Amino acid sequence: MAALNLMTDHMFGHVKTNKNRTTFLAFCRYLRSLYPPEVRIAIAMDNFSPHLSTKKDQRVGNWAKENNVELAYVPTNASWLNRIECQFTALHYFTLDGTDHRSHEEQNSMIRRYIAWRNRHKDNEALRDISMRAKVA
Repeated sequence: MAALNLMTDHMFGHVKTNKNRTTFLAFCRYLRSLYPPEVRIAIAMDNFSPHLSTKKDQRVGNWAKENNVELAYVPTNASWLNRIECQFTALHYFTLDGTDHRSHEEQNSMIRRYIAWRNRHKDNEALRDISMRAKVA
């Protein structure tokens, strides 16, 4: 799971073994903790089922209302409108392309290391080129 602060161009990421509503809500709580409670934050998301607030399980929607968070959904089949998607292209290029990790732990470590590197090297030319080529919105 990852998030991008558009004002600072800072990426936040958590590598989890599964992506369900509980882990997504934990990530949302982490994002909320990064900003003062009076600052309203917006989280743009695709329509992946753990993101949705449904009649069956409204934890995400209820939490957002109670914590000054706006949930913004991109249209179905238009995840490319989410500004973080082009960052995933660069993450894939730098951490997964042409690799043969011996374990999930090694791969997860590489992803974490990339996010830390990316946040220190936001102006790296190769990073910018890859991200801009994938950027649509």
